[in-house]
Amino acid sequence: MAELGLDSLSDLRPLFATLAAIPLLLWLVLKWKIPAFTALIGVSLIAALAAGMSAESAYATITAGMGGTLGFIAVIVGLGSLFGALLEAGGGLPKLARLLIGQRRGFGGQVMAGLIGLVVAIPVFFDVALIVLAPVVVALARQAGRPVLAFGLPLLAGLAIAHAFIPPTPGPVAVAEILGADLAWVMLAGLAAGVPALLVAGPVFATVLERTGQLPEARLDQIETEAAPDDGVSGHMVLALILLPLVLILAQALLALTGANGALAGALAVVGHPFAALMIGCAAAGVVVAGKSQTIRGRVRLGIAEAFAPAGAVILVTGAGGAFKQVLVDTGAGGQLAGLVLGFGLTPIVLGYVLAVIIRVAQGSATVAMITAAGMTAPLLAGQDMTGFAQALVVIAIAAGASALSHVNDSGFWLVNRIFGLSEAATLKTWTVSTTLLSITGLIACLALGVLA
Repeated sequence: MAELGLDSLSDLRPLFATLAAIPLLLWLVLKWKIPAFTALIGVSLIAALAAGMSAESAYATITAGMGGTLGFIAVIVGLGSLFGALLEAGGGLPKLARLLIGQRRGFGGQVMAGLIGLVVAIPVFFDVALIVLAPVVVALARQAGRPVLAFGLPLLAGLAIAHAFIPPTPGPVAVAEILGADLAWVMLAGLAAGVPALLVAGPVFATVLERTGQLPEARLDQIETEAAPDDGVSGHMVLALILLPLVLILAQALLALTGANGALAGALAVVGHPFAALMIGCAAAGVVVAGKSQTIRGRVRLGIAEAFAPAGAVILVTGAGGAFKQVLVDTGAGGQLAGLVLGFGLTPIVLGYVLAVIIRVAQGSATVAMITAAGMTAPLLAGQDMTGFAQALVVIAIAAGASALSHVNDSGFWLVNRIFGLSEAATLKTWTVSTTLLSITGLIACLALGVLA
């Protein structure tokens, strides 16, 4: 206990309370099906009281943790949901897919299918993007005379990476806020680790399965959907709209590194902030969609209303994760956990990854896994002198861990199973293995990039 700075076993009370909180959280979610938000808040309170905090202090800690986290997250997730709803309702996402794929039918077409998933799922939720883009890969497979999953697996890999690795999707935004990482650096780290993960888990894996005759056939009748409207937004315009806020955020961050203080730097400091960049993106998308037909505008109104439902759930769970993190900090459990972990020689990247994998496999939700793992990893970063890029790599390592082994307790597993008409065994053989390859490759990339950070 000396290396932890503890004089007696009673000093370990906060650490024991924290270690007991994780299985309690999983038990509440898995056994009693309690919503993640309620379970996280309840476990945070129990852990605080068990660690020796008074009831008044425990409530104050939970309030401060949730409020401090939501101040940034709520705006980002809300604007991101609005932006995605505008793009999806505009009817241009399938056109963007066809534009980028072009006449590519071989390995290049598979790579482009993955990149399409990556690009489209940045502003649009995973399930919506999959439903919209599945018909595109069906048409592509038919034209190429190849199995649907030859292009479907790369698409899924791209969607999964964007969902977990690239802001302004809720997961990485939440983890970045909890760990205090800059979103621009998280974007760069997510792309740097995500692209090799996409290639391995998507085109390479699908090609290996196809060449060895192990690629299952999808039931095409499950994928047939209505074609995109002819008067929808063009593919070129959709691509420009998606890139607009991302470019503004990255440009502001890169210019800030130069230490410039001129008019351009001042202007980018305003428009390159994530709040402003997403508002500009929403305004531009709104102007583009407003010029379309009444049918398109009606779809936009409905899409906006539907987009805020999942966003609200994500915001609440994220806030609860912030409360749990604050309990770790204020009770001192986080510092004790950090000392214990560092004593074993684990780095924040490895610890965050392992915690995320364990929680993900146990309860299924990638978002809950990311937020819980981030709360437990945050104390390790507090006492270390880390660059912005190094902090971002910890975010991506947690995202990679939370992407691993999607199986029957994950709603994404059943969505893929239903959309592509696969059996449970075939879904495990394809989607589950793909997410695991994605996760491992992402970790390896983070460790390799960590040498440079």
